[in-house]
Amino acid sequence: MSFMESVQTCLSKYANFSGRARRSEYWYFYLFTSIVSAVLGAIGNAIGVTWLAGVAGLALIVPSLAVGVRRLHDIGKAGIWILIALIPCIGEIILLVWTIKDSDPGDNEYGPNPKGNAAAV
Repeated sequence: MSFMESVQTCLSKYANFSGRARRSEYWYFYLFTSIVSAVLGAIGNAIGVTWLAGVAGLALIVPSLAVGVRRLHDIGKAGIWILIALIPCIGEIILLVWTIKDSDPGDNEYGPNPKGNAAAV
């Protein structure tokens, strides 16, 4: 999945917490939100409007949570596990390891493998 496909997919599934998301979808969207926050933060600081990046962050929090939940579904974890990030340090490390992990091969309880049937071999 390309960068643009990932961003389009995540924004079109704005509040869709069901299904599965590939690693590329998750990480490209993470990169997109980071770039948007950095650019709007720099623009906001340059023109004296410090809340600009905050507004973008609020607008992107729902799709970020949705793709995070779908990413956890892809490795066979329940979406509620995204809350493990609230545990300082260790929770963030565990979530990072899970989001880096490869997809479960084949179908799981959350749907078919987004990579297609080739990954089931």
